[in-house]
Amino acid sequence: LTFGCPGVLAVLGLEAAAPGECELTRLLQDKLQYEMRLQYMKHYFPIDYTVRVQYEEVLRPSNISRLRNATVSEVALRYLWFHVSSQAMLRIREVLPEKHPSWKYTQELCQLFDALGEEYSKYRQTDVEAVVADLVKLVHSAGAESRRKAVRPKALLDNCLKVMRMLYGAPC
Repeated sequence: LTFGCPGVLAVLGLEAAAPGECELTRLLQDKLQYEMRLQYMKHYFPIDYTVRVQYEEVLRPSNISRLRNATVSEVALRYLWFHVSSQAMLRIREVLPEKHPSWKYTQELCQLFDALGEEYSKYRQTDVEAVVADLVKLVHSAGAESRRKAVRPKALLDNCLKVMRMLYGAPC
């Protein structure tokens, strides 16, 4: 992947979040405050501006609930959230020129995702459920132009934060 947003990494079958994960998600939560998302992902973009993403790159709390009901492990869900969210950041960064007022903000978010990726780099992809591994492969597949939808940048980050709170609230 370009400009330092994380690539495909993997997760160990541990249910507890590592201390590094908790600290990084706290920092991400600070960066994803409503006022910042509103300013950088809505006000600094043209009215009704959207980014083209694959269907799998939109991860909502309802998706997590459905996967939990299918008995997918929490660590696999965090793994999925990490890949979907970092890919969403990549999509947003692709449309921003370097002089855009949101560039520095997205750069800081990417650095946090890079650091989170380091936490996951110790793990093996074979430790996550097949359904999650398949979704991650779809998220990172290049030939998915036909399965794209238009989503507002702020909505991508809103979903990122909501799902992160669902997945990291209890273990952290």
